[in-house]
Amino acid sequence: MKLRRILITAACLGLFASINIPSGAMAATEKEPVITVLNPLGTPPPIEVKQMAPRLKTLDGKTIYFINTGFPNSGRLLEEMSKWFKANYPNANMVIARAGMDNIPPNVMTEIGEKADAVILGVGH
Repeated sequence: MKLRRILITAACLGLFASINIPSGAMAATEKEPVITVLNPLGTPPPIEVKQMAPRLKTLDGKTIYFINTGFPNSGRLLEEMSKWFKANYPNANMVIARAGMDNIPPNVMTEIGEKADAVILGVGH
């Protein structure tokens, strides 16, 4: 039984060893696929650094806009913040405005530019 296994194994090895596939023949019949590899990092555009707006010396007589962008529960948060400001700064005016999550409408931006002294934007996270 052992001899039979050895002979079969030797015959199989001999058959596999005798098969000769020329590498040039494979290359001549099939073209290798061309793969283009891109760098996923990219190059970010240059950032223009802007200075923060100067801090207001006082909120008395100032108009503060609270911009609700529609983020879940940001309306409630901004209302509570507005109540706090009214209680602690009674001479300041509070305005709650509604805007979209991706941009502030031009009419709201114009109103803010004309009337607001400070803006609190509720953007979430």
